[in-house]
Amino acid sequence: MKNLILFGPPGAGKGTQANLLAKHYQLIHISTGDIFREEIKNQTPLGLKIKSIIDDGELVPDAILIEIIKNVFEKHRNSNGILMDGFPRTVAQAEALDELLISEHSEITRVLSLKVDEEELLDRLLKRSQEFNRSDDGADIIRHRLEVYAKQTFPLEDYYIKKQKYVSLMGIGSVEEIFSSLCAIIDNLKT
Repeated sequence: MKNLILFGPPGAGKGTQANLLAKHYQLIHISTGDIFREEIKNQTPLGLKIKSIIDDGELVPDAILIEIIKNVFEKHRNSNGILMDGFPRTVAQAEALDELLISEHSEITRVLSLKVDEEELLDRLLKRSQEFNRSDDGADIIRHRLEVYAKQTFPLEDYYIKKQKYVSLMGIGSVEEIFSSLCAIIDNLKT
């Protein structure tokens, strides 16, 4: 069973690569962003709460995220593995995820981190905002999201490096080139 985390700042291409990897390796793709957008679209109580938090450029509280992840795990116990994109975002979430996986007699196989410089991220996110009319991608919100990411998420690198689970690669190039680089890493994993 491969349990992978695709890591990187907003705009790094995690969603695109996660979809390709999940299909290629027949993994369950857990995208907190997709789950949030579905809840928001359906205007559920959870969705309305999440929308307010996201519109302010903040991260969704851990308790909500852990409950969502736990529910997904329970539905897919017999899968080939999972691929998480957008979770965990903090060390506390990573620790909670480790506890959840231990209770499932499993662990994270590898954390794959896409590295993209800030100017490229800003450019990508502004283009995405114009293309898809996403309210969470205005210039000020983008800068704030990148600041929040740097402050709260960057410590995850050290967390997973210490666990010898972390691999980084450049998230610049064609979708196919990045996908090929990710596959090369995954294909060399011992599970």
